[in-house]
Amino acid sequence: MTPSPEWQVSRWLNSERPLTLAGLRGRVVLLHAFQMLCPGCVLHGLPQTQRVARLLAGTPLTVVGLHTVFEHHAVMGPEALAVFLAEHRYDFPVGIDAPGPAGAPLPRTMRAYGLEGTPSTLLFDARGRLRYRHFGVEEDLRLGAQLGLLLQEAETP
Repeated sequence: MTPSPEWQVSRWLNSERPLTLAGLRGRVVLLHAFQMLCPGCVLHGLPQTQRVARLLAGTPLTVVGLHTVFEHHAVMGPEALAVFLAEHRYDFPVGIDAPGPAGAPLPRTMRAYGLEGTPSTLLFDARGRLRYRHFGVEEDLRLGAQLGLLLQEAETP
């Protein structure tokens, strides 16, 4: 397996520096792709992502959000997203997916990973390889099992 493509992010929120898969090698990464106006994201995906970040703090896991807007662009800009994150107290790093080339409806990272929509959950192993992808609302138990396997691998010399 080869490492996954880097994320193409135009701006980071809740992070002092840009994050890259290469820079996170040695850690398991949960990437939650969302839109702030997506009901499944707001009701399930984002709260689940925040719970994972808090419950697994202190483990070799990094939780990252990816705001990947493919509809209603005008109302989901960076300023509105910053307010949304602050009001809901989401404190994990969130990258804003770079827009696609002129005329392309899908943002760059969404396109690079072939995401079907939001919410989407992607898990990368400690080598930066995509090991799990799920579109839609994910069950807590299934996500926990997948994370447990990857974290065990990361902690085993």
